[in-house]
Amino acid sequence: MQLREDIRNIAIIAHVDHGKTTLVDQMLKYSGTFLEHEQVDERAMDSDDIERERGITILAKNTAIRYNDTTINILDTPGHADFGGEVERIMKMVDGVLLVVDAYEGCMPQTRFVLKKALDQKLTPIVVLNKIDRPNARPNEVIDEVLDLFIELGADDEQLEFPVKYASALNGTSGEEPEAQKETMEPVFTEILDHIPAPADTADEPLQFQVTLLDYNDYVGRIGIGRVVRGNIRVGQQVVVLKKDGTKKSFRISKLFGFIGLKRTEIKEATSGDIVAIAGMDDINVGETICPQDHPEGLPYLRIDEPTLQMTFLTNNSPFAGREGSYITSRQIEERLMKQLETDVSLRVEPTDSPDAWTVSGRGELHLSILIENMRREGFELQLSKPQVIIKEIDGQKCEPVEHVQVDVPEDYTGPIMESLGERKGEMLDMVNQGNGQVRLEFRVPSRGLIGYATEFMSQTRGYGILNHTFDGYEPIAKGQVGGRREGVLVSLEKGKATTYGIMQLEDRGVIFVEPGTDIYAGMIVGEHNRENDLTVNITKEKHLTNVRSATKDQTATIRKTRELSLEEALQYLNDDEYCEVTPESIRLRKKLLNKNEREKASKKSKLG
Repeated sequence: MQLREDIRNIAIIAHVDHGKTTLVDQMLKYSGTFLEHEQVDERAMDSDDIERERGITILAKNTAIRYNDTTINILDTPGHADFGGEVERIMKMVDGVLLVVDAYEGCMPQTRFVLKKALDQKLTPIVVLNKIDRPNARPNEVIDEVLDLFIELGADDEQLEFPVKYASALNGTSGEEPEAQKETMEPVFTEILDHIPAPADTADEPLQFQVTLLDYNDYVGRIGIGRVVRGNIRVGQQVVVLKKDGTKKSFRISKLFGFIGLKRTEIKEATSGDIVAIAGMDDINVGETICPQDHPEGLPYLRIDEPTLQMTFLTNNSPFAGREGSYITSRQIEERLMKQLETDVSLRVEPTDSPDAWTVSGRGELHLSILIENMRREGFELQLSKPQVIIKEIDGQKCEPVEHVQVDVPEDYTGPIMESLGERKGEMLDMVNQGNGQVRLEFRVPSRGLIGYATEFMSQTRGYGILNHTFDGYEPIAKGQVGGRREGVLVSLEKGKATTYGIMQLEDRGVIFVEPGTDIYAGMIVGEHNRENDLTVNITKEKHLTNVRSATKDQTATIRKTRELSLEEALQYLNDDEYCEVTPESIRLRKKLLNKNEREKASKKSKLG
C-alpha cells in the first residue's frame, strides 16, 4: 500500500492547562509558517474572547504547519470534560497523538479521559513532558505515572513503546532529556515525522469524506470540516450525503478550503489524508459521509456525547427588562439558540408549553454558561432556571449521571472535603499521600451533588485545592437529598436603590450581594441569609435625619465587602423557586414570584401538598 509521506495528521491532547495551545504556538513560530512581518499572539489557536480570558480551549481547532516539505495537520483539542465530544470525534481524523503532560502535576483526570479515547482508536502516541523548567518538576516519576496509565487503559505493545520528549512550551525549548534542552522545537518535529504513520494514498478509489466538525459562515452557510478518508474531492463535484436517518441527499461542492497556519485558503482539489472544509449543503451534520453519486458507501456514524444537564431559558420579564439589552423578544432568543445548533452538536433546544421558554440541554455547567456568556456579550437579555441533571431510564430503572472526581488538597483539608462529598452521596475510591503535604482523593459522586460545589470547595480549601471531575456513566438514582443550598436568601421588599444604611442594618443577618446605589426591585435577591429560611428585607431604607444626629456621620460609615457572584456561581446558587436574570451589564438573582404575599401562599401550598 502506498503512503502519502508528504503529510502527517496529529491531535494534541492533554488535561486542561497542561500547555497544549502554548506548544502549538511554538510549533507554528518555529516552523516558519508565519512570515517575518506577521504578528503571532500568544495562544493564537484560542481565537474566541472567552477562550483567551479563561485560558481554556472550548472548540477543537485545526492548523497546518509546513516542515521540511511535509504538511503537519495539527488539531488542538479541548481539555474540559464538557467538551469531550469534540475530543472523541477529532480522534477519527488523525493517525497519532501528542500527549502533553505537566512535568509537576503528572497524570490528571482529563489525561486519562483523552488518552483512553486515543488508545481506543488505536492511534500512535508521542508523550511530551511539558513545563520541564518548573522548579518542582519530577520528570522520572511522571513518566512512570504515564506508563502505568497506558498499561491500566489497555495499551497494546506497540503503543507502550511511546517515545518521550521534554519541553518548556513557554520558553520554546525541547529536547531528548530533561536537562538537555535546545532553543528549538526540532526534536518534537523530528519525532512526529519519524514516529507518526503517514496516511494511506487511496486517490484512485471512490471518495469517502466524513464530517467531524461544523462551522458556519454568513456567506457560504454551513461548513463541514473533516478528513478525506479515501479518493479525491473537487470544487464543482456532484456528490451525495448519506444522512443519519439512512436517506441520501445530492449537492454540488461550491467551495473547498485547505488550512495553512491559522488561515483557511480556497483550494480546487484535495485527496486522501487531507483535512479540508467544504461548503455547499445547508443541512450537513457531524458524522455524515460524503460519497460519489455512483458509489454511496457510508463510514460508521460518529457517536456524539449525550447532554447530561438541562436548564430553562426564558425571556426576561423582570421589572428591569429591556433596560440594558438590545435583544429581548422570544423570537430573537429562539433564533439565537437555533443558530447555536448549527455548530454545537452536543446542544439540544426543545420548546416548552410556554412560547417564552425553552429547555436547553448541554454537556455540563461550563458548556451552558459559555453559551449564556456569549449571548449576554452579544446584547441579549434572558432568565435562567436552576440547572438540573438529565435522568435516563435504563432497563426500566431511573438512572442519573455520575462523575469521577479527583481532588488534590493540602493534608489539613482532607477531613472537611471527605465530609462534604460524603454529604453529597460521594463514594471514596482512593486516597494517596503524595508527600510534600499534599493528598490526592478520588470519589464517585452523582452529578447533581456537584452542582454548586466548586464555590464551597474553594472556601473549604482556602483556594489551595484543585478539583477535577469527568463524566463516568449512569447509575440508579441515589436516595435522599443530594447537594443543594442549605442557606436561605435575603429578598428585597421594595423597589429603589440599595443604601449604605439599609445594608448596614442587614449585615448581621448574612452576606450582602449588592453595593450601595444598586437599583433594586421587589422580589430581587440581595444577599444570603445566615439561617435556612428566606427573609424579606428593606435594603432601600433611608436614615431619617434629625437635628440631633449629624448628617455627615453616614459618610464615615463603612460596610463589609459584598460578595459578587460570577455567572457560573449565580447559576450554581439557584434554588427551584428562583431565576437568574442575565443582561449585558448585570447578573441578578430573583424569586420566580416577586410578590411577598404570593410567595408565602405558594410556600404554604407546597407544605400542604
